Amino acid sequence: MDLSFRFAAESDVPNLVALVESAYRGEASRAGWTTEADFLDGQRTDAEEVAGLLEDADSRVLVAADPDRPDDLVACCHVENRGDYAYFGMFAVRPGLQGGGVGKAVIAEAERVAVTAFGVREMRMTVISVRDELIAWYARRGYTRTGKTTPFPYGDERFGLPKRDDLEFELLIKPLR
Repeated sequence: MDLSFRFAAESDVPNLVALVESAYRGEASRAGWTTEADFLDGQRTDAEEVAGLLEDADSRVLVAADPDRPDDLVACCHVENRGDYAYFGMFAVRPGLQGGGVGKAVIAEAERVAVTAFGVREMRMTVISVRDELIAWYARRGYTRTGKTTPFPYGDERFGLPKRDDLEFELLIKPLR
């Protein structure tokens, strides 16, 4: 699928929230392989969080669309300048398009943005450690597991409603050229 990339605008916020929620939560997310519905309920993000990312000078929210329908978002991610490295997050691909190369194209563009916009040479992300298939996907793209973990924020509904008590985030790192 051909994609056009651009940075998100304030007018994209509702569509970004809907895209992220559809990729990770609820029954709609089960059409793809990145669902978290088996271990998290509740929200993945909200309009306030996404709008805040757009206002942050150290952040870029990248959106991908079909070039013939530029307002029809098919994927997104957030890239944040953290000085020595960029942080990658809020990565979502429309469930019906997962597995078709869209995600690979988006992460490659995010890495390019990290280098060109922020001048960094490393990308970092955190992934829920029970997401073995997703971590393996990132590993195939050059990300390395560090074994460093941080606790899942149980009790903070902004991150979802856990269905299990063993969730934590693992740090993955990739050097950028």
